Amino acid sequence: MTTLERPRTVGELRASGYRVLPVREEMRKNLIAKIRTGEPLFPGIYGYDDTVIPHIVNAILAGQDIIFLGERGQAKSRIIRSLVSLLDDEIPILAGCEIPEDPFNPITQAGRDIIAQKGDDAELEWLPRDKRYGEKLATPDITIADLIGEVDPIKVAEGRYLSDELTIHYGLIPRTNRGIFCINELPDLAERIQVGLLNIMEERDVQIRGYRIRLPLDVYIVASANPEDYTNRGRIITPLKDRYGAQVRTHYPTRIEHEIDIMEAEHHPVPADFDVAVPQYMKEIIAEISRLARRSPDINQRSGVSVRASIANYESMLANALRRAIVTGEDRVVPRVSDLPYVVPALSGKVEFETVEDGREDQIIEKLIQGAVVAVFNRSFNLGELEPVINRFRAGVAVEVGDMVPSREHAAIARQIEGLMPAIEKLGGTRSDAETAAALEFILEGLHLNKRLNKDRVAGKTQYRG
Repeated sequence: MTTLERPRTVGELRASGYRVLPVREEMRKNLIAKIRTGEPLFPGIYGYDDTVIPHIVNAILAGQDIIFLGERGQAKSRIIRSLVSLLDDEIPILAGCEIPEDPFNPITQAGRDIIAQKGDDAELEWLPRDKRYGEKLATPDITIADLIGEVDPIKVAEGRYLSDELTIHYGLIPRTNRGIFCINELPDLAERIQVGLLNIMEERDVQIRGYRIRLPLDVYIVASANPEDYTNRGRIITPLKDRYGAQVRTHYPTRIEHEIDIMEAEHHPVPADFDVAVPQYMKEIIAEISRLARRSPDINQRSGVSVRASIANYESMLANALRRAIVTGEDRVVPRVSDLPYVVPALSGKVEFETVEDGREDQIIEKLIQGAVVAVFNRSFNLGELEPVINRFRAGVAVEVGDMVPSREHAAIARQIEGLMPAIEKLGGTRSDAETAAALEFILEGLHLNKRLNKDRVAGKTQYRG
């Protein structure tokens, strides 16, 4: 309905035949409609179609509160925030109330007083879906007052009794009545605060300063947690754990194309006046670095290797390619293998190492980069295809490359080496000098890592020889 058609009073709303649905029923109704029309349920979420999303759908269809378990960077917060799309565009609430009230059945004393005084003439407000979401990061200093409410001393000073419900200043959860509330990192919530949530989730009453209030809130409560905190440290009280209807486990991308999709969607873009072309093999190398890191014994797997690591590495690689384009006066930005060392600062800040030896961290990351390059190279070529190139190097050819060498110089070298251009063409590297230069470096580094070429570092550049 349009703004002009919307009922403005409780009487008009009643006459329109509007039916107030509980939040869970509202979400279920809209979810069913999306499934029937084939509309994407969680746009921007990659790699969860066959694993995580079916569990979320079932939990919502069942009307269950959800706790998401997963390491950092597994899109838990994004999924939770996207649940808002399952709410109606806007809903009517009673005007003049501290919390969003059902116009037909207010739950606070203030709301009931408005209906008693004005009846069907009580005014309405229309609350959009984005205002129906509340979120709180669990920290040890959170109080019951933050989440549920506290006695307002100003209202007491005005003459009300402590036992009067109207003295209460409501907290975050009541203010999200008729909406979705998320508690991030639930295990970090103090146990005495967790006890307070029991009443909200099951008994539907709250206690503030010893005064018990029957407050049947209509809130869909979700939470996120790290699996280790949730299952091993015993930091969630058993009755609270029991009240969550569904426990959904997230994960890192299981397929390399999903990791690449996330990198491309989330990275900070290069300025628009540059023409950017990232070869597929360079995208795969960045994704492969993270995948290898998630299996490396040198990296603390309890803290995980976030997809944010892939995004940061992708940005760092692009940044050095952009720097080269600026320095050499080129308009086309194409990352090369020689840009990969510049991901070290980004990755170092995203992972926790098992070793404490000074300087060992850079060696671990360099090993991961080499492993990623050789894995992608061996998926792209078999060494027999490159035998003519290897023979040329055995005959005495040597090539010097570097991250600041202009693309045209690399491209000229590539055209002089017998058998190299067909391999470059296979990589799609013949569209420009910059792409030819990138393919050249990838092939030479792949041959080196397969022990077909020797490699020396000379004055900031890299020389490959037979």
